[in-house]
Amino acid sequence: MESHHHSPAIEAVAFDLDGLMVNTEELYTEVGGVLLARRGQQVTRELLDKMMGRQSSVALQVMIDWHQLDATVAQLQEESDEIFSRLLEDRLAPMPGLFSLFTKLETYKIPKAVTTSSRRKFVTRVLDLLGAADRFQFLLTAEDIIHGKPDPEIYRKAAQRFQVDPARMLVLEDSEIGCRAAMAAGAYTVAVPGKHSQNHCFSGVNLIATSLSDPVIDRALPFEVHSR
Repeated sequence: MESHHHSPAIEAVAFDLDGLMVNTEELYTEVGGVLLARRGQQVTRELLDKMMGRQSSVALQVMIDWHQLDATVAQLQEESDEIFSRLLEDRLAPMPGLFSLFTKLETYKIPKAVTTSSRRKFVTRVLDLLGAADRFQFLLTAEDIIHGKPDPEIYRKAAQRFQVDPARMLVLEDSEIGCRAAMAAGAYTVAVPGKHSQNHCFSGVNLIATSLSDPVIDRALPFEVHSR
């Protein structure tokens, strides 16, 4: 693993949303389970891995093809939005260390953004429920990109919006395809695997953290340890 001494001075941080900032990956698993149970099928880890991190229209098409379901993406989207909406109210939770990391970045005036394959309507709802909507300089969502992760488009756009060299933008991602997108954009890539992505391959990333409160993340950032 790369020593933090080689990390360039980080000037901005991009956060993935699902499974990184919030526990929505486990909620998606439940939604997928309900959608399939209604159709006499069961959800498997193998299918979830193929769907994870992708734009919902792509993920739902994967599900349809996998089980040869007699349903359209639009039908499943509507159904899953409804199930998911109910779960969010009761069960949405920030991942450990999220708010203390926000506070540290704000203390050191390091701008941050959300960079996610999810749709804007969903992203703003999650951020509102978290009470974190005003803590980001900008959001990049499914509507802002043509090519979803693992394509680097979203991270190239984020670096342009921040007006920083991609190598000076730290990206926090919980999934393999998200990390691949960040690395392809030339960003400083930190994997924060969750229970849902322990089996993903994170080869090539700059750092692997156990959670958002892992001190390894602090070492990659220009916090007090770096002040001359």
